Amino acid sequence: MRSTSAALRRAARARFTDPAAPRGLLVAFEGPDGSGKTTQRKLFKTWLKSEGYDVVTTKWSSSDLIKPIIKSRKAVHALSPEEFSLLHGADFRHRVEHVILPALWAGKLVIADRFLFTGLARDVARGLDLDWVLKMYEPLLWPDLVFYFSVSPATSRKRVTATRTPNFYEAGQDVTQVDDPVESYRRFIARVIREYESLALIFNMITVDAEQAIGAQHHLLRRLFLEGRQRPWSDWNADAVAEWLAQTRTGTGR
Repeated sequence: MRSTSAALRRAARARFTDPAAPRGLLVAFEGPDGSGKTTQRKLFKTWLKSEGYDVVTTKWSSSDLIKPIIKSRKAVHALSPEEFSLLHGADFRHRVEHVILPALWAGKLVIADRFLFTGLARDVARGLDLDWVLKMYEPLLWPDLVFYFSVSPATSRKRVTATRTPNFYEAGQDVTQVDDPVESYRRFIARVIREYESLALIFNMITVDAEQAIGAQHHLLRRLFLEGRQRPWSDWNADAVAEWLAQTRTGTGR
């Protein structure tokens, strides 16, 4: 078993460090609700496609297998912080195995509209231990670039509540116990942003001032991407890719 795992890790390294093959790139867009990251993700994808990149997008909580379970449990307010975390972790893992890694292996560029850092920020804001949540996401798959769109809690609240009322879990009412969703959101998003800011430092994310003009942010992303796309493949990802290869039983023939 160990020799098989070692062989699969070598296969992963060979695939993603082969200068003769198109290298898959993973770019994550992170930030609290109201940060404008989805708008920037759409603009970024349009630009990448115009530059000739084969782009795949994956969104948070979008697995065909797990999303219906999350939706039904949320509808009846039946999720504890632990179950909330576990279900979103399962959704993430399913997308990694069925969307993200196959696309990366094929040399495509994957844009993740939220990545595991969303789970970390929200779960810790709900009172869960960071190490416990991190272990749930193992083996960890690290993006080549992580853009963190930073806004103040006040800006997040203003932008979100300008067009809608935050839903029960978005507002964090499951942990604040505040009946008013807007007031609950004000309190909860401050916790989430505090965790995001810590994660941005710990994991060396590229912080973008999301209170700047949309056009200025987009052109900044272009420049940062062109500078960062030459980063070497992270060997931290060898275990995650090797596990996926073992599951698919297709080795390097994909």
